[in-house]
Amino acid sequence: MRLSPDDIIFWQYGFIKLNATIAFTWGLMLLLAIGSTVITRHLSTGLTRSRWQNLLEIIVTAIENQIEEVGLSQPRKYLSFLGTIFLFVAIASLCTIIPGYEPPTGSLSTTVALALCVFVAVPLFGIEEQGVGGYLESYLKPTVIMLPFNIISEFSRTLALAVRLFGNMMSGAMIVAILLTITPFIFPIVMSLLGLLTGMVQAYIFSILATVYIAAATQTRRREPQPESGGKE
Repeated sequence: MRLSPDDIIFWQYGFIKLNATIAFTWGLMLLLAIGSTVITRHLSTGLTRSRWQNLLEIIVTAIENQIEEVGLSQPRKYLSFLGTIFLFVAIASLCTIIPGYEPPTGSLSTTVALALCVFVAVPLFGIEEQGVGGYLESYLKPTVIMLPFNIISEFSRTLALAVRLFGNMMSGAMIVAILLTITPFIFPIVMSLLGLLTGMVQAYIFSILATVYIAAATQTRRREPQPESGGKE
């Protein structure tokens, strides 16, 4: 039983390996790039629109609403990053219906790479919103004593993001593989459908957590309303 698509080697020359994780990851990115190009090639602003444009607008609007509900006031600013992460994980799960396909999110290397993207994006967005001094000052809140704990939390939540996504995706694949061995007819079909649902949920959770981390890094101090100087005697 394979625990990861890393175990599937397509080509090897010395220590250089081309495994299923690399192949399916680049194939998935190529699929997303081609799909986005085809869908956005003939966009219309009139009343008559294609089905693909309607689907694209539904997805983009839903992602923007989720970003805004989490606490980011300018969802368009973060749409490209968060939307890409969501679509990558979601499409990686949906493609499991293709025979011979192994989702790259079932590899720890892929989930670590996604978590590192969030790890890098959080301070970049935070510095862009608050400046270097304002962002670094957040590590000293509420007191200076919290500095080491805030730094540790940056690394621990990145590790948690990677391990959570990897564990959930791998466990679903293992359950299907076990059921295929025991009962190779009915139950694997049901579990495959459940796996698709689980993949979509994991894509949603991962993107929402990334949004929460960015929202926490970009929050600015709001000025308290000042009392009116004038008043009736």
